[in-house]
Amino acid sequence: MDLLSVLPTFVLAVVLISASPGPAMALILRRAALRGFSGAVPTVLGLEAGLYVWALLAATGITALVAASEMAFLVLRVVGAGFLLYLGFKAWRTAWRGVVIEDAEKPEPGSSSWWRAFGEGAVVMLANPKIAAFMIAFYPQFVPADRPLFATTALLAAVQVAIEIILYLALAAVVGRAGAWFRRPAIRRRLEAISGTVLITLGLRMAVESR
Repeated sequence: MDLLSVLPTFVLAVVLISASPGPAMALILRRAALRGFSGAVPTVLGLEAGLYVWALLAATGITALVAASEMAFLVLRVVGAGFLLYLGFKAWRTAWRGVVIEDAEKPEPGSSSWWRAFGEGAVVMLANPKIAAFMIAFYPQFVPADRPLFATTALLAAVQVAIEIILYLALAAVVGRAGAWFRRPAIRRRLEAISGTVLITLGLRMAVESR
């Protein structure tokens, strides 16, 4: 087995995995609907930065230790679930109060809002213990026996990150084109309520899920 021969299978697997619904997809859709394409960019980059960190940790064996440790797994699960619940209740609060940002059609000003969106994406990815388990099972299937584990995993992870950035930004662009409709006061309140419900559901599922 050589790297080039397994690359098409790897790419197909990444595309299918990227299309799966989950916290990352929910976060991107909400951000793109409310803040447009440019507002979703830092969220996507934050998610993918978190994914790449997990991949590198998997290559060093740290991810395996995290997945094997009951305490580490529990801490990540609690933090991840708590953060999703926080985002969900925050969206619900906006919906119930009927809060509408007047300049919602424009990207949020300032670098602090960009980094806040980036941080949300990174935390959602890094605090998901299922990603640790996934990395352990996924990448070794595509690393040839005669290739260095760390370098090959880092390369494959870079390919995955590039593919997911393209796919998620394309999705954000499509959703963002309908942004003016999403940002109407009544529609926005409904969207906040729905996205809040989805995020809370995902948070509760993460909280009660076992390995």
